Amino acid sequence: MPRVSDAHLAARRQQILDAAFRCFSRNGFHATSMQDVIAEANLSVGAVYRYFKSKQDLVTAIAEGVLGKANEMFAEIAEEEPPLSVADAMERAFEFVDGESGPDGALRIALQVWAESLRDPVLHEFVKEKYVQFRTHFAAIARRAQQAGDLPPDADVEAIGAALYGMVPGFALQRMLADGPDHKAYAAAVRLLITP
Repeated sequence: MPRVSDAHLAARRQQILDAAFRCFSRNGFHATSMQDVIAEANLSVGAVYRYFKSKQDLVTAIAEGVLGKANEMFAEIAEEEPPLSVADAMERAFEFVDGESGPDGALRIALQVWAESLRDPVLHEFVKEKYVQFRTHFAAIARRAQQAGDLPPDADVEAIGAALYGMVPGFALQRMLADGPDHKAYAAAVRLLITP
């Protein structure tokens, strides 16, 4: 029997994840069954279970993808050369969040991941680790602003990073739950608040 290529295996795994993402976005984690994902992926039961032994495995993999994408974007913003001002960095973060707030965006899943992490200790540890990384990126933005002289030399950049990051899920929740402000208006308001 010919060996299946790694590319084929990766594509099949992604097909299942894409199907799970659509199901979870449409019906939520708890109202989606493995049978729903199998039907959405248009694969056999055995094909799906070869990659994911349970719905919890799918939820974890989806969470890894969603939070991993955000982590990459926040790292990119923090490492931009030349360094972005704090206000410009925040605007880029809000723009990213806005792009993920549509019907096919990751925020629909992120909200569910947040909720699920409150009841699942394994997922909680994963989410906690990612959010610590997110805060680290925003602390790096603050540190670079401090080095540029835009923040006092004795400012607590870790606390500032936590406060800056706190604005991101705040904006995300408003976009998802209350058709919140446009990202440009939100960024302009934040710019007024943080610019001396």
